[in-house]
Amino acid sequence: MSVTIDVTGLRPERVAVAPSPLAELGMALHTLSEPGHHPRLQGWVAGVTARLDPHLADRMCEAEFLWRTTFSDLFLACAGLPGGAPLPGRTLAADLDLLDKLSDEQFVAAALEFTSALPCDAPGPGPLADAGLRRRALKLAAARGPRQLRFSERLLAEPPRIRAWLREFLLDCDEAFFAESWSRLSGQLAADARHKTELLRRKGLAQALSAVSPAVTLDETAGRISVDKISGGRTATGDGGLLLVPTLLGWPHLLVVHRWGWQPVLHYPVGAPDLAAPPSVEQLTLRLTALSHPVRMLLCRSLARSAFTTSELAQAHGMTAPEVSRHLGVLRKAGLVTTRRRGRYVLHQLDVAMVARLGHDFLEGVLR
Repeated sequence: MSVTIDVTGLRPERVAVAPSPLAELGMALHTLSEPGHHPRLQGWVAGVTARLDPHLADRMCEAEFLWRTTFSDLFLACAGLPGGAPLPGRTLAADLDLLDKLSDEQFVAAALEFTSALPCDAPGPGPLADAGLRRRALKLAAARGPRQLRFSERLLAEPPRIRAWLREFLLDCDEAFFAESWSRLSGQLAADARHKTELLRRKGLAQALSAVSPAVTLDETAGRISVDKISGGRTATGDGGLLLVPTLLGWPHLLVVHRWGWQPVLHYPVGAPDLAAPPSVEQLTLRLTALSHPVRMLLCRSLARSAFTTSELAQAHGMTAPEVSRHLGVLRKAGLVTTRRRGRYVLHQLDVAMVARLGHDFLEGVLR
């Protein structure tokens, strides 16, 4: 599966790269709520948590579903504004001013994305205007827990009150821990934005997207960007533009805003671990499927210890050579077994390094 962005007719000048303090604060809140997603940031999480005011920590729990799964589209509010290609604010206050410009309908629909799992990639009235959709949202929120239900009830009854609460909370987070982090991160994010902008200018969109992530590809003939993810979705630039937003706190998440009527945004991590390009979802599925068969697991036990010919494996495991050959073919197609010739013999051996990466690749694939 993948998330696709139709970029037919997109003009080069409508593609922009810019960091967003609000988006980075959203990712900071996500990291504090789900530190297991971000093992490289354990030191930062421990430092912030140790000095966090208990009252602020309690407030952080009130609406953590806005950022715990990943984070709400509200943290990229500039994408919801009319005008085609609005950019994030240069400061958190400026970004929050853009958040304030969203209509109540836009704000509520985006805020309910994770509490009520409402569809976001098709046109239609939102829960404020549609009584049936509002009842459905509250029913889904109730199924997720009393805290989600209370938040959803307040949000639907008094959107301005929740909007004011969220702005005050985010400003308090800025004062408590984020301003210090942003002063350290903003220079690196700006440098990455300049680099990607230069790639866009000199080498075009395909090269810039390749530098963003191996999981992002451009089919110039079809006019379509594909982001390799386990989840699916689609959006289009239409008469607007495309915004690329770098994050230093976000790895391994690669997020795409594909809300109906909003500008498409690709929120991508920089400074990812220095590993080979991660496999596609299709490759990852192929490898996990190859290892799920008990006979192939048994063969891997032998191949992890030494190199064997097909006939040696057949004799050792009481199988016919064609049976072993079929299983080896599956493992080779998945890239888990290597072969080499020694005289008249072909030796097979497990690619231990590739298998060792599977846990990391799986985690990155499901969190991407």
